[in-house]
Amino acid sequence: MDTQAMATASISSYAQIQLLQRQAASLLLYQSVLHSDVGNAFLELLQAIRYTDADARGCLHAYGNYFHALANRQHNWEVYLINQIFTAENPFSQLAQQRDFEDLPLALVAAAKHDLQILQSLYECNSAILSEWVQAVAHLPVSPVVWYVEPEDIDTVGLKFSLPHLDNWADAVEDLANYYRQSGTGLFAQYRALRWQGGELIGIPYPDPVKLSTLVGYELQRDALLKNTEILLSGEVALHVLLYGSRGAGKSSLVKALLNEYCDRHLRLVEVTKSDLRDLPRIVEQLRGVPQKFIIFVDDLSFEEDDDAFKALKVVLEGNLTARPQNVVVYATSNRRHLIREFFTDRPNPKDQEEINAWDTMQEKLSFSDRFGLTLTFEPADQQTYLKIVNHLASQTDINIDQQDLEYQALQWATRHNGRSGRTARQFIDFFQAELKLFPAENNINNIQS
Repeated sequence: MDTQAMATASISSYAQIQLLQRQAASLLLYQSVLHSDVGNAFLELLQAIRYTDADARGCLHAYGNYFHALANRQHNWEVYLINQIFTAENPFSQLAQQRDFEDLPLALVAAAKHDLQILQSLYECNSAILSEWVQAVAHLPVSPVVWYVEPEDIDTVGLKFSLPHLDNWADAVEDLANYYRQSGTGLFAQYRALRWQGGELIGIPYPDPVKLSTLVGYELQRDALLKNTEILLSGEVALHVLLYGSRGAGKSSLVKALLNEYCDRHLRLVEVTKSDLRDLPRIVEQLRGVPQKFIIFVDDLSFEEDDDAFKALKVVLEGNLTARPQNVVVYATSNRRHLIREFFTDRPNPKDQEEINAWDTMQEKLSFSDRFGLTLTFEPADQQTYLKIVNHLASQTDINIDQQDLEYQALQWATRHNGRSGRTARQFIDFFQAELKLFPAENNINNIQS
């Protein structure tokens, strides 16, 4: 490229960059799209290209930051921008979750159309164009490496796929509003599983993949929980559920498997530890009015006397003056039928005069578990149930061994380890399968008994 051609290209790119900067600054609702590592790096790169210093080091450094931000997310610029639009939390997306499109304020719809046209311009400024601009202003012999990765899991019939192909993105404003109404925004659109941590909800990128098909031995309890979850998903009033019984019976796995069964129907799982239960009323209010259905999952629940968490959970289970949201239920697991620890010294003695209605106080403690509308009991696994679980898990692997030998070794494992339970069966199968893969020549499963 000769000097005159480079000068002409620089003038043209300068005008385009100036326009892009003005457009980005004029966003009315979707400012958050650019408030991230990638968005900030994009804007800083435009600024560096527009005001290139003498040796262009600032421009090259800005391009490196932009490349690094995309590579860190494993997203192309176009994919990043689309994902940000579909998960953005702003007055338009939040109100669209609660109202039909026809009921949205006209000014809000007009602002959304305005922003979609701007975002379309930013989308078209892809990494290849930015690389060419950097080459021109930095007088490089070749353009910098362009970040690109093949997009994965493209829904070829959804709005995410069709939006980039529209001539005018503003035409998709009603479809976008309907998407928010169906799928929600923010964390609830990005993640299937979340946890309450440090006073806020955070997404869990890799939730437990356990499937209902791997859980056997407690079919009656499973079916009752599935029925209650179906009621929740239908929009009717579902019951809070307590799953209690012996350790290792699969209570927690059953709850987590619901997420993998129903996530496509907008079910979300929110994990709350016992120490954070005092925040439960606050958590419930954050979930109110959004389109997804939520199971608040509390694992290994029990209380000490005068525990503040007990009082917070009681408010959620029993309600107060604030109406209970129909899209939220609590599923808790416990090894204790009576969730509040009781000591013999707690029982009233006729000689004691400390509390007139001491029996009432004790009964309130003992009956707390009754505040769950549905209680599912998981009895310890007998030998028949344990072997049923072992054989079922083995059938889903590449283990090829005589059933009688498999059951003998499984019983030996249970005797030497943690007793008969679904968890023990899972540990036995995992260890046995790994040993067969790593030490096939030995073909000796007696080692696993040590």
